[in-house]
Amino acid sequence: MTPLIAGLGTQELILILLVLVLLFGATKLPELARGTGRALRIFKAETKGLTDDDDDDVAPLEVQQKKAELDAKQAELDAERAKLNDTAN
Repeated sequence: MTPLIAGLGTQELILILLVLVLLFGATKLPELARGTGRALRIFKAETKGLTDDDDDDVAPLEVQQKKAELDAKQAELDAERAKLNDTAN
């Protein structure tokens, strides 16, 4: 017999399902599955949000660096313009 999930065969999976039905009842299993699915979707969304937040933290730093470079170049251009205006007068 070939293992299906995590080394469990068909007989073991049937036994686990039987125990679940005995513990929770057949009417509660769909509700339990829905709740588990919702929890996993929320968990996935939150973990994705955490990784997205990390990327957002890097972007403002890069923007600040680019702004500082542009300000420095603008200052150089302003100084050059002032120098040209002085020599023209």
